[in-house]
Amino acid sequence: MEIQVNSTTSYEAKWQEGMKDWEGKLPKRMIDDHREEVFWQRLIKERENQEVPDPYAKEIFNEITHLFTSKDDILEIGPGWGNYTFSVAEKVKQLTVVDSSQAILEYLQDALSKRDLNNVNYLHEKWEHVKLERNYDVIFGVNCFYRMYEIKKALSLIHQHADRLAVIGMTTGPIQPHYLKLHEQYGYDIKFPRRDYIDLLHVLYELGIYADCKMIPLVRTYEYSSYEELIRANSSKILSNEYKHADVEESLSDLIQFKDDKYIYEHSFHAAIISWKPNSES
Repeated sequence: MEIQVNSTTSYEAKWQEGMKDWEGKLPKRMIDDHREEVFWQRLIKERENQEVPDPYAKEIFNEITHLFTSKDDILEIGPGWGNYTFSVAEKVKQLTVVDSSQAILEYLQDALSKRDLNNVNYLHEKWEHVKLERNYDVIFGVNCFYRMYEIKKALSLIHQHADRLAVIGMTTGPIQPHYLKLHEQYGYDIKFPRRDYIDLLHVLYELGIYADCKMIPLVRTYEYSSYEELIRANSSKILSNEYKHADVEESLSDLIQFKDDKYIYEHSFHAAIISWKPNSES
């Protein structure tokens, strides 16, 4: 049963507004499936020899692994390059992955086969459009909602088809601290995040679903081969048309270490793990 919140508030509308870019338009990757497919094709090629999963994803999996059992039939939404897919497949009885990218599914099928993991099924479809013929013990997805405009429908499908547990995750802030300094001390407009995990909690609440939420502290380490690369990469979220390199340099000065001929920037952030039991009364 949906909860009637303040009539002036629509949490789904807020989510949809947050999908827009800083010019008030939906980015082309959000609405153009071909562009999204090309993005993943390129990313898979670029990451061909890189480590999977990402270091931060290992910490997230360590926090959620106890939620899965060896008898479980699991569905994963939006697996990407497999930050959680490989570890889950090794642990559970059966895994189904749903993704809108054919390139992702082909990559996973090949990589999982090389690891002799043959307990995985593949569904090529957008989650909010998928037609499931059965339920699963657990449905989970981490950082998979960025293109889901119909977020209420997406979360409702999870609630409808998860028998024992629903688990969704999203990495969250705070933003890199030098951007706060650029905003507060120098007055620059910054591309602060427009959507966050709290928006998912709000939509669940609007659906009458009372979920638990656990915050996991994480650290991401950025490495740059040159000073120019460091400055360029850490200016990308400045909205102001013009900015002074000296201001960016000063904002970074206390945050950067130089080690083994590389500039190192450690950024503390969080992941939110949201879970609920679909068969319990909301």
